[in-house]
Formats: sequence, C-alpha cells, structure tokens
Amino acid sequence: MQCLTMDDTLRLRLDIAYDGTDFHGWARQKGNLRTVQQTIEDVLSLVLRTEVQLTVAGRTDAGVHASGQVAHADIPAASLDQRSIEGDPGRLVRRLAKLLDEDVRVFGVSRAPEGFDARFSALTRTYVYRVTTHPAGAAPSRVRDTAVWPKPVDLHAVQACADALVGLHDFAAFCRPKPHATTIRDVHSFTWSEVEPMVYEARITADAFCWNMVRALVATCLTVGEGRRGPQWPEELLLLDARSAEVPLAPARGLTLVGVRYPENRDLAARAEATRARREM
Repeated sequence: MQCLTMDDTLRLRLDIAYDGTDFHGWARQKGNLRTVQQTIEDVLSLVLRTEVQLTVAGRTDAGVHASGQVAHADIPAASLDQRSIEGDPGRLVRRLAKLLDEDVRVFGVSRAPEGFDARFSALTRTYVYRVTTHPAGAAPSRVRDTAVWPKPVDLHAVQACADALVGLHDFAAFCRPKPHATTIRDVHSFTWSEVEPMVYEARITADAFCWNMVRALVATCLTVGEGRRGPQWPEELLLLDARSAEVPLAPARGLTLVGVRYPENRDLAARAEATRARREM
C-alpha cells in the first residue's frame, strides 16, 4: 500500500446542514444505522474514489439539527484531478447535491487554511433551541424543529436562570459523563426571546459543550420558568460534581447547531494545540 506524504494530501473544509429527525446522530455507528457522518463519508468516498473520514466541529445527538456544522477531511490531492472537479473542491458542492438525500446538504467545500482543525481550532459553538408552550403544539410547518413544553413559562424567570449559568463553571450536573473527560466549560452567552406568541428561542454560545449539556440547560431554564423549581436551583446545580437525575432533558428536535467560530488563519494551529492539550489532560 502506498504511503502518502503531506505533499500528497490536502485538507478540505466542509460546511454542512442537516435535518436530524431521521438520523441516529452525527457519529458513524455499528449496525448500519443511518448517521450524518456515514451518509456524507460514503458519498464523498464514492465521488473522490478514496476512503474519506470526517472530523466534525460538534457531534450532534439523534434528532438534533444543524445549519452551521463544520467538518474537515484529509484526502489525496490527486483525488481532485477529475474532469468534473478539475482541482477545484468547490465543484464538489454540485456533485454532492445530486447524490445526497434532501435532509443533508454540503453548502461549501474549500481547501482548509494551514493549521485548521474543525474540532480543535474552534473558538465557540452556538446552538439555538426552539420550543413552544402553545396548547395546540408546534405549527405543522415547524414540527420537526420545534419542541413542545407542556406548561406555560415566565420568560423573565427563564432568562434569570440562563443568566446564572453564564460563565466558566463545572457543568457536571448537566452532562452525561465520559471517562476522563472534563465537564468544565465557558458559556459566553445564553439568551431567550419570544419569537411568536408562546414560541421561544434560546441562543447559547460556549467554547464547547459536553454530551447532552445544551438540552439539560434548556430544560433547567424551562423548569424554573414554569415555577416547578426556585430561582436558586441553577446555582445549586453548579455546585454538584456529577450528573443530577433531577435535571430533565429537553426534546432533541428543538435543537440546532447554527454556527462555529474560528480564529484568524494565523492562529488556527495554536488554538488547536491549546484545545487538544486541555482535552487530553
């Protein structure tokens, strides 16, 4: 088997969107379950005539959507030497659109700048959570991306809860644990708004999120907002060092990854090195 050198390979950046309803999450799984990673990798491998493996900015759970997902792949440079591509990775967008199912799109393919790592170079990830408390439920046209919360909420109480969760904290109470993984995260902002009568959107930005963290934070705010828990509850949860069984999870369907922010090109490699060092402690 031929051993490729760095001069023989190039890194592609992919900008991706998907409706997560019919996927078993992002990550490829055993048992041939339909996942976003498997779907895109298989089509890319077919088009480029080489095995492709994607590294993603943020793995999403089953039922979670994305409009601003980012991934990278290292491929042999020669795989772009095809008549329909002619060395231009941007031409892959049209090719992929013809082969991918309509619930997943690759809106951009480009040569990644030096030092770029979709996961470790990221500065922040931003999610939006959409939920309705209307007794009729979600509008038919938005049922796939709008969760339903069964009781009315006080938006001021919801926002006060969110404010208490902003900052650098150990979010162990809100995360499904992974061995040797830190649950310390820096939440930069967490805001709620009523976008339609009894329809609310939460926008949350952090350096990173651990497993189930966003859905747990959203459910905590809604629980306080409906009056089932007092305003001091989020601060009490932040003192815990393990997942709390009292924290519910908001439904996956309301959650969408809307953006990933990266530093200037000159700082990409340094950011990746610093992030990787923290994650591997």
